This record gives sequence, structure tokens and C-alpha cells, in this order.
Amino acid sequence: MGVFDFLKKKKEPAYDVTNLSVADLDEGFVFDYNLKSWVVKEVYQYDWGKNIFTKEFKIDAGDEAAYLSVANEGELSLSISKSIKIQELGDGIREKIRKAETAPEKLEYQGITYYLDEDSAGYFNDVSAKKSDWEELVSYDYLNDDETLCVNITQWDERNFEASAGKVIKSYEISNITPDA
Repeated sequence: MGVFDFLKKKKEPAYDVTNLSVADLDEGFVFDYNLKSWVVKEVYQYDWGKNIFTKEFKIDAGDEAAYLSVANEGELSLSISKSIKIQELGDGIREKIRKAETAPEKLEYQGITYYLDEDSAGYFNDVSAKKSDWEELVSYDYLNDDETLCVNITQWDERNFEASAGKVIKSYEISNITPDA
């Protein structure tokens, strides 16, 4: 530390600390949701083309982990989900997608019917790992009848699939957002 280091201007945060919102979340931030405090452990970014980007945060409450997806296409849309085994979405779901090169129009999970809402090809970047390379993916998003529950299938390549299930939430359900200390 030099004698005049105190004169150097500190880097200003990219957010207003007096008015934090879900759109400002970053690694290390803490927020309250569903009577628990959650810590943002990792940040992921998705590029869907046509200048459309979404973020996903790996979050941890100590006794459980989940993913918070944040899309801001004019209006904020949020969902919280957990990883599930793709086999839970039905026998041969991988093979159906491989053969048809698209996902089925509807599927069942835990006795609830979900309908294909959107299928998108895009790119994934692990921002937390400070990687500069982006991985290709295809994402299939499903919603139930009243659009409160969601299921996602992500296809990374011909044989590598992941699935998650969760619920759609409103931004007011997340509160007390604080940056990393």
C-alpha cells in the first residue's frame, strides 16, 4: 500500500445501494425469500440472440440450494427451481427429443401436466468462473395451466440433458437484498 493510495477513487458499484432490486443481484448478494435468507453463490448468463440476455443465479439457504432465473424483456419474470432427474419427466424423453429434434408439446411431472411454452437455442456463460467461452444449448420451457409452475429441459449436446422444476414468482416475494459485505 502506497502513501497516496487513499487518494485513488474507489470503483463505484453498478447499482444503487439504497434501492436494490432483483435485477441488481450478483455473486455474494443476500436476499430473503420464503422465510429464508439466500446467498447468491454463482452467476450464469444466457444469450438468446437478438440482444436478449437472461441471468440465472445458484442460490443457497444453508439447508437447501436452488436456481433463480431472471429475465427482463420489458417486464421482469422470475422463477425458482431445483434440479431433477430427467427420467422423472417420462420414459424415453431424451430419445423423443433426439429423434424429433424438439421436445414434446406436453409432459407430466408429479401428476401435473405441463405445456411447452418456449424452445430456444442459445449460449451459456458461467460468469462466476470468469470464463470467456460460451457453450451452446437448447432450452425447452414448460408451464402448467395457470402458469405458476415450471419445468425446464436443457439440451447441451446430442446426449447431455438436464432438467429442473420449480415455480414462477413475483419480484415482491424477494426482499431485503444486500450486496456482499
